[in-house]
Amino acid sequence: MTDTFDFVVVGAGSGGCTVAGRLSEDAATSVALLDAGGPCDNWVVTTPGALVLMVAGNVNNWAFNTVPQKGLNGRIGYQPRGKGLGGSSAINAMVYIRGHRSDYDHWASLGNTGWAYADVLPYFKRSENNADFDGKYHGKDGPLFVNKLRSGNPVQQIFLQAAQEGQFRIREDFNTDDHEGLGIYQVTQRNGERWSAARAYVHPHMGKRANLRVVTQAHATRILFDGRRAVGVEYRQGKELMQLRARREVILAAGAFQSPQLLMLSGIGDAAALHGHGIASVHHLPGVGQNLQDHPDFIFGYMSDSPYFSGISLKGMPRLIRAILQYRRERRGPLTSNFAECGGFLKTRPDLDIPDIQLHFGMAMVDDHGRKRHNGTGFSCHVCLLRPKSRGSVALASLDAMQAPLIDPNFLGHEDDLETMVAGFKTTRRLMETPALRALQKKDMFTANVRSDDDIRAVLRERVDTVYHPVGTCKMGTDAMAVVDPALKVHGLEALRVVDASIMPTLIGGNTNAPTIMIGEKAADMIRAEMR
Repeated sequence: MTDTFDFVVVGAGSGGCTVAGRLSEDAATSVALLDAGGPCDNWVVTTPGALVLMVAGNVNNWAFNTVPQKGLNGRIGYQPRGKGLGGSSAINAMVYIRGHRSDYDHWASLGNTGWAYADVLPYFKRSENNADFDGKYHGKDGPLFVNKLRSGNPVQQIFLQAAQEGQFRIREDFNTDDHEGLGIYQVTQRNGERWSAARAYVHPHMGKRANLRVVTQAHATRILFDGRRAVGVEYRQGKELMQLRARREVILAAGAFQSPQLLMLSGIGDAAALHGHGIASVHHLPGVGQNLQDHPDFIFGYMSDSPYFSGISLKGMPRLIRAILQYRRERRGPLTSNFAECGGFLKTRPDLDIPDIQLHFGMAMVDDHGRKRHNGTGFSCHVCLLRPKSRGSVALASLDAMQAPLIDPNFLGHEDDLETMVAGFKTTRRLMETPALRALQKKDMFTANVRSDDDIRAVLRERVDTVYHPVGTCKMGTDAMAVVDPALKVHGLEALRVVDASIMPTLIGGNTNAPTIMIGEKAADMIRAEMR
């Protein structure tokens, strides 16, 4: 016998956890939440510093690869994505950023009524429980805890000193009308522990809400239809193929890569492309899997003798032991670090209206997402392009839902992206060459011999990759390539919505976790309004 719920949510990432948690607040509404991973409720997830154990490997991580990237000398890129309750919020660097108000006003200008900044700000506030900031921009009562870091790392002050030496603006709060400047990031933590979307919206209610069923290790294989109406989901759990039925809606929240993959496997997408795979078309929707956008990112890396950085060294072992003891005792110190403790938003040209690059200053020397290890300690500084013009795609590699899709971010595919990254490189290097940061550097690992613009272009093509913000593959809109409408309903179908970062028509200028939680909050509100 197949179980039936009012709503079946596929994917327990930031969007899925949020919409499932909110909908299940009504005891008369039954919700099933499926995820292919595990519960993500152990110390590896809750200890912020343990993110290094997940991002570089396959612990709670899909660890996807891209197709060869033409703009990156044919290199294959790496795309970590969270697998398990909380999704990427269970493995990310916990930076709490919303993007610029103009990002959302732009969405509205594209025909997405109800998605301007004034419309979405209440949902950011509703989700947020901010320990440090208040006022018209912040919430104090939401389930998502947002705090200042508890690492106590003196390098934070050195970074601020460098910002002043480089004549960059200092900013304390990056989530107001204006976010230009450098500073210390707030993080999604509570009492020094990671606060994922699952901890905020799902974990507290498992076993307590009779109307909420959470199914882990459940890999969705296709959406079930009765004509054009979504009526359930087929999923694989172990060796068994099972189904859940939805009375009201199927809500797809599998992320920018797997939401379009599941749609295509279910016969929703470009009919000719699906026919090439032998898939019968349920509905021709050519935008599925198109419009992939991600922030291309370059990392400056330095070895350092400073005792405040992480790395592989015998000298660092006593510090690690002290850090573990301190964390156990008071939930403070190095193990509460998100590594990307500092950063901010800068303009590569003074005539720009808004910042076009973002920095993440890291307390360890990172090479190839931490997959290439170097002996010694050091630090890094990421610079990413906030609004790239390049557009990529997600396509089917096979009919097997258990196989990864073909992911093509098309990094630096548009020549303007490369030139803006050159400007971003120069702006970031100006910060790196301030006296405060030069004093920390023992060895420049990647850019010591980079001098001319051609040198910069070459090192960018050699080393750029993702900073983990893919969006856009089920874009919201009213044009022919839109996949969902402003209510997040899939065009041309019934009882099917998408609620994750794939619905973003354009990439917002910042980290994507908080915006995806906002999308989940707004979706739940829209659904509840229709149920009244």
